[in-house]
Amino acid sequence: MYDVLYSTFFGIGRLLVLIILLVIIFSFVPFGLRITARSSGVKIRMIDLIAMKFRKVQPKLIVNAMIKSTKAGLSINMNDLESHFLSGGDVNQVVDAMIAAERANIDLGFQKAAAINLAGRNVLESVRISVTPKVINTPEVAAVAIDGIEVRAIAKVTVKADIDKLVGGAGEETVIARVGEGIVTTIGSSQTYNEVLENPDKISKTVLNKGLDSGTAFEILSIDIADVNVGQNIGAKLQAERAEADKNIAQAKAEERRVQAIAVEQENKAKVVEAQAEVPKAIAQAFREGKLGVMDYYNMQNIQSDTEMRNSISEMSKDDGNKK
Repeated sequence: MYDVLYSTFFGIGRLLVLIILLVIIFSFVPFGLRITARSSGVKIRMIDLIAMKFRKVQPKLIVNAMIKSTKAGLSINMNDLESHFLSGGDVNQVVDAMIAAERANIDLGFQKAAAINLAGRNVLESVRISVTPKVINTPEVAAVAIDGIEVRAIAKVTVKADIDKLVGGAGEETVIARVGEGIVTTIGSSQTYNEVLENPDKISKTVLNKGLDSGTAFEILSIDIADVNVGQNIGAKLQAERAEADKNIAQAKAEERRVQAIAVEQENKAKVVEAQAEVPKAIAQAFREGKLGVMDYYNMQNIQSDTEMRNSISEMSKDDGNKK
């Protein structure tokens, strides 16, 4: 009885160990991937799939990329795919871009596609733009013609990606900035705003002839003015602001002169008061020195009173005349 139980438990233990070993093997060794690769015509060794695990490479990603490239008739080295993956690149995007380039008869090797991808550009989108040009809408650009009238324009720029310049070439922002600069220059050199409104194609031709795509990752095919509008009369506005500034300056100077005149008047009044204060002193000095008698003083007072009375009568006569 004991032997039977021992044999049973021993058999169950061996079965469990075997099951565990099989689970570990199947989870670590990608048999399914190798079968899929073989059935798709991709020759890949089991040892290579296991080595990818140790190199922290996703075997499924590499195998699927190899299958896509093989089905498309491309010859891509598995080590190149692993290297690109370990460099932080998008393996699927590179392979898809190469397939799209092959269909469009564009010369795009793996090294160039990988370099474009590692440069931070969407290589698949770039291939598509090189086949089907892309339209870039510029924001509204405002400029002032020589006659002082503001003109606002919006342009549509049709570009095609230049595969050879994608690495190191400037992007869409540079193209938009250069086109905007060309629009401002063209409008600014026009004599009148009517000249711009009547011939909007002048902007397109002038800007297109400047070679704005130099140093960029695109080739500009056409520049079309989508909308042109008249803005403010900047010249008149500046003249009005200048006139207002001149008026403020003149008023400030006039106020300065008025304040100076008031100050001079107050100063003169102070001098008169000071001089009047000296009169009694002079009279007292004349009495002491015997140069002025009492009768002379009274006569002088009478003359002063008579003068004041005449002045009062004269002022009253003027008031009566004004009332009439």
